[in-house]
Amino acid sequence: MNFRIYIMAIVSFVVGMVELIIGGILDQVAGDLQISISTAGELISVFSLVFALASPILLTLTAKTERKKLTLWTLLVFLIGNLVAYVSPNFALLMVSRIISAASGSLLVILCVTMASGIVKEEYRARAIGIIFMGISASLVLGIPIGLVIGNHFGWRMIFLLISALTVLSMLGVFAFLQKTAPKPVIPLREQLRALKSPKILTAQLTSFFFLTGHLTLYAYLTPFLQSTLHIDAAWISIFYFLFGISAVLGGGVGGWAADKWGSRPSILAIVALFTVVLFTLPQVTFSLPLFIAVMMVWSALSWAVTPAQQSYLIESAPDTSDIQQSLNNSALHLGIALGSSIGGYVIDEYSVLTNASVGGIFTLLAFLCAWYSITRTSAKKNAIAIRNA
Repeated sequence: MNFRIYIMAIVSFVVGMVELIIGGILDQVAGDLQISISTAGELISVFSLVFALASPILLTLTAKTERKKLTLWTLLVFLIGNLVAYVSPNFALLMVSRIISAASGSLLVILCVTMASGIVKEEYRARAIGIIFMGISASLVLGIPIGLVIGNHFGWRMIFLLISALTVLSMLGVFAFLQKTAPKPVIPLREQLRALKSPKILTAQLTSFFFLTGHLTLYAYLTPFLQSTLHIDAAWISIFYFLFGISAVLGGGVGGWAADKWGSRPSILAIVALFTVVLFTLPQVTFSLPLFIAVMMVWSALSWAVTPAQQSYLIESAPDTSDIQQSLNNSALHLGIALGSSIGGYVIDEYSVLTNASVGGIFTLLAFLCAWYSITRTSAKKNAIAIRNA
């Protein structure tokens, strides 16, 4: 595997840490800024909403810019966003910092995915994409547990100072090791959206959307869920996030391997189906700590295993618009995160955090139905002709 893939995985690691860390420190942020848990959860929703909407727009606006240069400038903006979070005296400014980080982070991830898929042979494409997303999942293993420890001892603001330092290191790595990459032709946003006219492609994107909606309905509130069901302290919560992250990294790698070996279609159906069963099972196994940990680790692995298979499936289904599909899929994923975290907050306010997993399972069942519908539609060639003639 080209070593530059791992440089881009480091960039995705830093972006992933910013996006995912809030879920682990919701109680700290809420207590410090004197807001409710569900209000603090809006920091996840807004981040993901901006992430989703900014990705295709920024990719279009920057399509003429050389990729290495663009990556460095985007990392600089990302750094500014995290420094603003560090000094934020109130919820409003913290929200502004999340918007800055989300917009720049969305462009960084799609840049990493598109560059990675372009510098490896076709048979290693799903694996390369899996490594990029393993960078994000690795932030669960190292970034979030370390961030929680720092937050518990020095306050949640110090987490963003740590992320700022990691961003500077990422900039140095990109500057030293990445080669200049010429941009591809500009793809108008209207043309990107035209790709969704195909029922096969639209339902494939909806698969990602509903899958992440269901996942984040619980995962965004994992800390209060663990506190309510297992009655564990902050130290144990950090351990749980560490175990979750290890499983996520393994899941991302296994997902890429499975897609290359058995094909993306059966991999997607199997992963989404099993993930739905696991979500409904989680609240039922809280009576046993070892059993819950085992089921939670399966949940984590599956949550990241689907991504490389899904990305590979989209490229196979619409090879002429592969960059568009990756961009739209990135948007679908984060719209799902935004909706899931919002629904999770509503469920907590109106019912109980114990209900979040079951509500999430309903959405992942919808994801399975969308995946099945997409996979059983007409061939990619016929869909490509339909899009061109639209």
